[in-house]
Amino acid sequence: MAKNMINEDEVARAHSNGTLILRLLTYLNPFKLKVFVVLVLLILVMSIGLVNPLLLEIIIDKYIVKKDVNGLFVMAAAMIVLNLISWFASRHRILLMASVTNRILLNIRQELYTHIQKLSFNFFDNRPVGKVLARVIWDVNSLQALFESSVTTLIPEFLTFISVAIIMFLLNFKLALASMATLPFVILTLAGIEIFAHSKWQTYRNKRSNLNAFTHEDLSGIRVIQAFGAEEEKSRQFKDMVKEMMDAFMKAVILSDFFWPSVEFCWGLGNIVVFWFSYTLINNGTLSIGKMVAFTLYLSMFWRPVMNISNFYNTLITNFSAAERIFEILDIPPIIADDSNSEVMPLIEGCVEFKNITFSYDDDPSTKILNNVSFTVNKGETIALVGPTGAGKTTIVNLISRFYDTQEGEILIDGKNVKDVELDSLRSQMGIMLQDTFLFSATIRENIRYGKLNATDDEVERAALAVNAHGFILKLEKGYDTQVNERGSRLSVGQRQLISFARALLADPRILILDEATSNIDTFTERLVQEGIKKLLQNRTSFVIAHRLSTIRDCQKIMVIDNGEIVEAGSHPELMALKGLYYDLYMSQYKFLNEGA
Repeated sequence: MAKNMINEDEVARAHSNGTLILRLLTYLNPFKLKVFVVLVLLILVMSIGLVNPLLLEIIIDKYIVKKDVNGLFVMAAAMIVLNLISWFASRHRILLMASVTNRILLNIRQELYTHIQKLSFNFFDNRPVGKVLARVIWDVNSLQALFESSVTTLIPEFLTFISVAIIMFLLNFKLALASMATLPFVILTLAGIEIFAHSKWQTYRNKRSNLNAFTHEDLSGIRVIQAFGAEEEKSRQFKDMVKEMMDAFMKAVILSDFFWPSVEFCWGLGNIVVFWFSYTLINNGTLSIGKMVAFTLYLSMFWRPVMNISNFYNTLITNFSAAERIFEILDIPPIIADDSNSEVMPLIEGCVEFKNITFSYDDDPSTKILNNVSFTVNKGETIALVGPTGAGKTTIVNLISRFYDTQEGEILIDGKNVKDVELDSLRSQMGIMLQDTFLFSATIRENIRYGKLNATDDEVERAALAVNAHGFILKLEKGYDTQVNERGSRLSVGQRQLISFARALLADPRILILDEATSNIDTFTERLVQEGIKKLLQNRTSFVIAHRLSTIRDCQKIMVIDNGEIVEAGSHPELMALKGLYYDLYMSQYKFLNEGA
């Protein structure tokens, strides 16, 4: 998948209106009983509404004309009771449908979030986080009106439309035909607007998604913006993106707003025709006053469903683009996933073998990150991966954890291909501390406990003690219960890294992966950490990536990676004696440190 930039509109696969409606209606299945109750209440309200004009006709022609006061009061009381029942049913129906709609949105959002969690790193590598958030929040919210209208508007209004049309034809065939003369014009107008409105709303949602991604990125990098005085430039970019979004919104709204004037024009024109024709019929003596009043009320009841159905159609067009964007994510299959034959990974002993591994992140053979890499790591060995930036060190540990799948070759752990075992059973036995230290908006205790969710407080503190994080944690205002901000911004870089290290150690992993684990710790603290983890590395296969070569001299094996290949391998003394790339890297660092001193 091509990488999508912040200011680049996304392209969602188009769906037919029928397909989208059927797929959206499947979310009503768990609430069939409640929807049935809503429909019963709607039919009750609709029936009372249909009876009112007939009762009014009877009141006028039989009681008012004949001056039957007692009968008039009885009919009036009956109408009041019926309409109170209608009011109660309508109120209960609104509350019940609101509950159903909110539950549906919750289910869709949960389904979308759960699915996104299963997607592979490739998905996130190629999409700004803000654009993913736009789908989870804004696009899901946009479906609320659609679900409410589908049950409370489409079905009852369609039934009302049919029922009123039948009654109007029964009352007076000629008046009914005259009142519907403008209906074909409404249908043609709605169809014409739909052709153009859908693409306008898709554009608007793309622009809003772009703005969301831009804002997320800028707020995440606010320190860089302020450090380089780029506030004015970023404000200009923000203003431009807001303008693009608003321009797209106005184009979509202006087009959609043609719905109401079109229907109201046809409604008004229909009324004029009916009143003119009614005047003629009354003069001829073929139409009573009561029947004319009843027909006029039914005429209003006929066009109200047309108006509401048109509004529902407008809602569909407005929100179809949101549904398409949601389903576009839901239809992306996880690249890294268990298959039906996946086995549970037994307790890992720690033997890791790469067999002729070739890998590239974008499946382009010309951009290989690893090229025919093979090596074997025995149980309990500590392996250091060194080499220039971009050589492929982090890629190797990502493949061991199966964050990506290789294009060629096999990765075996204890003789089992990582593609043949369940992901959870594999990753749950690994402790991974990546180069990008991430802490959640929670307490320090909770952040460390991510390594083992059922860990006791004592286990959490022992892990922190092992990496010498215990001392600085106790000095904070609430110790282990101190809240850290998003990404741990209240802590220093070194402190965040120590907490992340404690989290990895708490998992008591069978395979430990440290990607630049000590890159942001001062020399004194690093020495303490190295002493604290020596016993933890014993009898546990470990992979250590470090640019500071002085920290990996005691590793049993050092593999030097360059241009996606292992060019040297051996212990520190062996590689120094070889005087190859490792020797050059080590001596250049040694020289740099001496010159700095």
